[in-house]
Amino acid sequence: MLKKLCLASLLLTAAPSIAQPVADSILVGNHYRVFYFNKPQTNRTNGSLMFAIHGSGGNAANFMKNAQQLEKRAESENFIVVYPQGYKSFWNECRKHSEAEANKIDIDEQAFFQGMINYFGDKYAINKRNVFASGFSGGGQMAYKMGITMPETFKAICAMVANMPTAENMDCIESKKPIATMIINGTADPVNPYEGGEMKSAGLTLGNVQSTDQSFNYWARLAGYKGKPDKQLVPDPDKTNNITIEKYTFKEKRKPEVTLLKVNNGKHEFQSDMDFFSAAWDFFKRQI
Repeated sequence: MLKKLCLASLLLTAAPSIAQPVADSILVGNHYRVFYFNKPQTNRTNGSLMFAIHGSGGNAANFMKNAQQLEKRAESENFIVVYPQGYKSFWNECRKHSEAEANKIDIDEQAFFQGMINYFGDKYAINKRNVFASGFSGGGQMAYKMGITMPETFKAICAMVANMPTAENMDCIESKKPIATMIINGTADPVNPYEGGEMKSAGLTLGNVQSTDQSFNYWARLAGYKGKPDKQLVPDPDKTNNITIEKYTFKEKRKPEVTLLKVNNGKHEFQSDMDFFSAAWDFFKRQI
């Protein structure tokens, strides 16, 4: 049962003609958990809810800038983007060997995310059938956790610069249920190795992860796909930076879509060739 949630809110100063950044918190167990969002400018209902989750050691308020392009579409396409803050800047995701305190004391992330969903259902009448999780690095690990442990709650997930934990590093009970999934990984990432291996971030070891292909195939097999995915080359807007993107897709009727964006020569960073959060929303929107 979801723990009792207490609300405490703070409206940050903003001009009335533009988006109003809001900080709010809910009490989950003994911890107030904070999240940020831009208050909708109109009284709209039945919108989608998209989580944009910062990485290990990150800050949600600062992370909002990475979705500025996406936020421009929120009013016209009827969705709210939420930026949750990790416990002491880290998450209790599925990597067993993570040295983050959130993992060591087993912070209840599922209760936090369910509490935020209920909050936006109560205050903004979002459509709880259209809830999505996207995240960068450690935030991508959280997106995986939502897909692994709460597939009935989330319609789709997107993990950016993040591979699935190896079996010996898996700390979550796997539901083994299919969910629409997109992965965006760079082949030259020194933190999240494309071919798998040990992950380190902010001075902490986070255990071993699978390769990108193994991570992609994990979700594809759960969805019932066999054989090879369709391959496309994504148009290259900047031919001077040695970055190209390949798109691999499994998509059939009555099956959740599973997509990989392979960023050739991409590192552990956002790319100028593609707005990752806009790409995530485009993927999510196809699932509605």
